[in-house]
Amino acid sequence: MADRLMTGAEAPGFTLKDSTGKDVSLASRRGRSTIIYFYPAAATPGCTKQACDFRDSLASFQSAGYEVLGISPDPVDKLASFAEAESLSFPLLSDNDHAVAEAYGVWGEKKNYGRTYQGLIRSTIVVDPEGKVAVAQYNVRATGHVAKLRRDLKLDRQPAA
Repeated sequence: MADRLMTGAEAPGFTLKDSTGKDVSLASRRGRSTIIYFYPAAATPGCTKQACDFRDSLASFQSAGYEVLGISPDPVDKLASFAEAESLSFPLLSDNDHAVAEAYGVWGEKKNYGRTYQGLIRSTIVVDPEGKVAVAQYNVRATGHVAKLRRDLKLDRQPAA
């Protein structure tokens, strides 16, 4: 497993296909804050809960100047079905070979039901407009994570519009 990113580190660049097959790069987000959340598998209960939480909070993230990108090792066609089924309006990116997950330190050993294997560790990285890591949260829970992130980014303290 690659080292985990620390606050202030340069966020590794990437270009990945989104659920429509279009290339999306981190470099194209330069000048804007970007929330990158890594999730293990589209259309599973935990990942669906987390994606829907991001969907439901998207307007408040965007009004505070944040864009949201979801990254998983799923193929583009599975991401397309997931985005359509859950009405997800932010990009879901396919990291099929998990190279980006490795660069971000979110690919590693997992244990589930007594089995040990290599897989994606649910994590969220916030990249500032200059391309530096502003927040790095590893081993997050699917349920409640978006609410915690909103608190950490102080979005819940802003007056309602």
